[in-house]
Amino acid sequence: MSDQRNLIIAIGLSLAILLGFQFFFEAPRQERMQRLAEQQAAEQAKEASQGPDGSLIPTAPAQSGAPGAPTTGSIPGAPAMHAAPGATRNAALKRLPRVPVNGARLGGSIALKGGRIDDLTLLDYKTTIDDGSPAVTLFSPQDAPRPYFGQFGWIPIGELKVPDSKTVWQADHPSVQPSRPLTLSWDNGQGVRFIQVIEIDDNFMMTVTQRVENSSTQAISTHPYGRIARTHTPDTLGFYILHEGPLAVFNDTLKEVDYDDLQEGPADATKSTGGWIGITDKYWLAALIPDQKEPYTGTFRYSQPNKQDTYQADFMTQAPQVIAPGATAQTVSHIFVGAKEVNLLDRYEVQLGIARFDLAVDFGWFYFLTKPLFFVLDYFFKMLGNFGLAILLLTVCVKAIFFPLANKSYKSMSKMKALQPEMTKLKERHGGDRTKMNQEMMALYKKEKVNPASGCLPIMLQIPVFFALYKVMFVTIEMRHQPFFGWIHDLSAPDPMYLVTLFGAIPWDPPQFLLIGIWPVFMGISMYAQQLLNPQPADPVQAKIFLFMPLFFTFLLGSFPAGLVIYWTWNNLLSVTQQYIIMKRMGVPIKPK
Repeated sequence: MSDQRNLIIAIGLSLAILLGFQFFFEAPRQERMQRLAEQQAAEQAKEASQGPDGSLIPTAPAQSGAPGAPTTGSIPGAPAMHAAPGATRNAALKRLPRVPVNGARLGGSIALKGGRIDDLTLLDYKTTIDDGSPAVTLFSPQDAPRPYFGQFGWIPIGELKVPDSKTVWQADHPSVQPSRPLTLSWDNGQGVRFIQVIEIDDNFMMTVTQRVENSSTQAISTHPYGRIARTHTPDTLGFYILHEGPLAVFNDTLKEVDYDDLQEGPADATKSTGGWIGITDKYWLAALIPDQKEPYTGTFRYSQPNKQDTYQADFMTQAPQVIAPGATAQTVSHIFVGAKEVNLLDRYEVQLGIARFDLAVDFGWFYFLTKPLFFVLDYFFKMLGNFGLAILLLTVCVKAIFFPLANKSYKSMSKMKALQPEMTKLKERHGGDRTKMNQEMMALYKKEKVNPASGCLPIMLQIPVFFALYKVMFVTIEMRHQPFFGWIHDLSAPDPMYLVTLFGAIPWDPPQFLLIGIWPVFMGISMYAQQLLNPQPADPVQAKIFLFMPLFFTFLLGSFPAGLVIYWTWNNLLSVTQQYIIMKRMGVPIKPK
């Protein structure tokens, strides 16, 4: 009886924790993210018709508060970036002279002051699925809400004067586009000319060639560097299976750093040859790719200029670049700012020789399963033209592969069910002596040639595969804004047809944990049907408790993306069908006792 009581208490506490988490943490977090998305969408929509100032001639007063020249031997720290009350992104764009970026999939502009790549928008990704929704904006300039930018420069050795955040570069073209690179140049007045050649491809990669021409009479030395700076700690999903924040690949090894961990410790530096360093969101990535053959030091930094959380990922060449009089030296780097499309990342990894660039997508511990499953899912999507149908077909294929293991599992469970009356008698006979009862049960298993673990082993072997499939659908961008059928217009968002609002007929705002859509209900029903087919526990109280679990998971999956809920529902239906057929063939009673 105490075991029953403990089980009931454990399940009750689990449900209380779940509902408490949903009500006190998950609901406020999702509301904050929804308000932020709506605010950004409204601001971008308002400014979309105005457009940034693309003039090469300064038309605004000089920017105040910019940092001075970098300290010798160190990369400039994150500048004091903050938006004045009521400031907008469009106003910040007009404050400085700019060169427009006219890419096929990447638009925006580059600030001539400081040479910052600080205005980039993904042209074929929208903020929401609504008509007229603005494109997703990743980089924003200083003095805009939530500044985020990339920048390349040189760290001087000695008294060499190098360009800094106050430097106004000269441009050779009025814009940069895939067919025409942009050359930025600046003369330091000491016989040294600094040049940045910026090229953009048809996707999300920029190539930056940093060149130094020494026309002076003395040799000079510098360390080229690149950095990505981001102000404000972004809202993250907070799921264990997904990393959002600073990350890098150093020496072929993935390194992930959480925002809060970076706040607590000093700058985190690592020496490497090859690899990359940047900051990731669930779907978007900003990454620096140094020369893959030259040693460099990659560093994650945190600071609080103007009491604002600011994060920086940067790299610096380890060996100084020594330029003799009359000589020229250059280094070639890349910066990726865009969507984490798996096939695109793989292509860059091959074309540019970027070590483990595909790890920008959080494939997790089961990488060897997760990535192949993605390719199969992507193939089915291209074949069927619907991501939801691709999920259903992939689940059928996985089920077919594991059918022999499932058959063995259900056969073992059926044997165990046949022994339940005998096990109940043993429990009644030796209930006060657990040692004796266990001995008698093991003897019964041996006599009937039953292995109680044989039913669990096939299920355990399937868990990594199903977890990998779950992870593929959660972390990859390919499911984002993909429709299914009926009311599911975005498989990456929760089912919007909430029962408590009568599918939108009742205008009220219920608590987050009550927002249960139709597909989560379908999932709960399918799970309940599967519970009815499973061997029932000998204890009727435990049987009722286990039958309560579908309701528990209905609430749990209510806020999950619809694609994942559809996957679990379909998986349950296939399991019910599979189990029904096997039990029929074995003559096992279908109806629970």
